[in-house]
Amino acid sequence: MSILKYIKLSVIALIVAITFFACEGNDKKIDLLNISPKTPLAEGRGINLKYTDSGRVVSNLISPLLLDYSNFEFPFTEFPKGVKVHFWNKENEKSTVTSNYAIHYNQTNLVDLRGDVVLFTSDSTVLNAQQMYWDVKNKWLFTDLPYRIKFKDGSFNDANSFDSSEDFKNFLSRKNIGVQLISEKDSITTPLQ
Repeated sequence: MSILKYIKLSVIALIVAITFFACEGNDKKIDLLNISPKTPLAEGRGINLKYTDSGRVVSNLISPLLLDYSNFEFPFTEFPKGVKVHFWNKENEKSTVTSNYAIHYNQTNLVDLRGDVVLFTSDSTVLNAQQMYWDVKNKWLFTDLPYRIKFKDGSFNDANSFDSSEDFKNFLSRKNIGVQLISEKDSITTPLQ
C-alpha cells in the first residue's frame, strides 16, 4: 500500500471516529432533529389544569386540545380548539374568560385570545371582543379591535380598542361610544367659569 493511500485511509478513519464520538451524549439534540419543525413537542386532550396558591385554587383552565411548542426557539403553548379559564380572587369571587382560540407565549407570558372572546367578571361586567391580549405578569388586558363592555348597571361602551388593568379600575378606551348611567347624587354641578 502506498504511503499516500495509507494517509488518506487514516484521515478518513479519524474523521469517522471524531464524528462518532461527537454525536455521543447529544441524544436530546438528535431527538429534536427527528421532530418536524412544525410538530409540537407534546399534545394534550381533555385538559383540565388547576393552579393553586397556598392550597387555594386561583385558576382553572379547560380546553379540548393543548399543543406544546416548548421545543421552538420562541416557545409557546397553543389551544387551537379554544379555552375556558376560571379565576378566583382573594375574596373567592369568580371571573371567567372563553375564546375559540388561544396561544400563550412562554417567554413573555402574554396570552392572545381570539374568536368570540367573552369575559365575565365577578361583578357581572361582560366584555365581548374578537381578540384580546392578556399580559399575565403585569395583570393587564388590551385589544386594538372593536369590543363591547357591558357593566352590571346596564351601561355599556363600544369602541375600537382599550387598555385596562385586570380589575378594570384603570380602563382606557379609544374611539368609543356608549351609554353611561349616572345617578344624581354622583353628579357634581359647578357653575361655568
